[in-house]
Amino acid sequence: MTRPAWTDVFFDFGGTLFSYAALGRQAFDTVHRAAARLGIEADPAELLAAYGRCSAESWARFADRPYYLHRELFQDGMRRWAEDLGAEPDAAFLDWFHEQQRQALLERFSLREGCIETLRGLRERGLRLSIVSNIDDDYLHPMLERAGLDLLLDHWSSSEEAGSCKPDPGFFRYACGKAGCAPQDVLFVGDSREHDVAGARPLGMTTVLIPEAGATPPGAGTGAAGDPHHVISSLPELLELVG
Repeated sequence: MTRPAWTDVFFDFGGTLFSYAALGRQAFDTVHRAAARLGIEADPAELLAAYGRCSAESWARFADRPYYLHRELFQDGMRRWAEDLGAEPDAAFLDWFHEQQRQALLERFSLREGCIETLRGLRERGLRLSIVSNIDDDYLHPMLERAGLDLLLDHWSSSEEAGSCKPDPGFFRYACGKAGCAPQDVLFVGDSREHDVAGARPLGMTTVLIPEAGATPPGAGTGAAGDPHHVISSLPELLELVG
């Protein structure tokens, strides 16, 4: 069987090129600072359990929307969390939380093993590389620069820029228009069956699922799960797939 002549590789960002599993301590620290700021006294395990539960409620609430700012999604989860624990968060607190979360991620995120080498190998094979990420601009742009990915990618698009969030087909079409390619020319790599595979495959993209051990993609279980064409466990496996 002859493989498709892909011209472009589109990547999800979180959980795909950078690790979610390595960020567990970040959420722990941010939640505890938020509790202290609001005067909430509770067992650390209770704080984190409530945060996970309320975040999941927000993901479920936003899941059917074709577009939303992730700032709004994250702040909705934090508002639910504070109210669940008996506090009354105001707009200033929610803005503070957003910046704390953003700065913590920017300072602590790390790329998945083999990321840089894989991107370089794909470029050497003549493939164009893009990021298509459900993320706001104030997260995406500084993260790409800090990691040096802006020097290896041909394009990148946030859901904020596109005005569309995966799995909405509008985001995938926007990314193809930006890259100047057709969906059937794209190998799409992501860690979410609901956002990446379910959105990319119906448009004709070849999909690659790359689960991350010890991490659950945000929004998992809040939509239809797509069936990927390929499943890999590490980024360097892409070099074998493209040949």
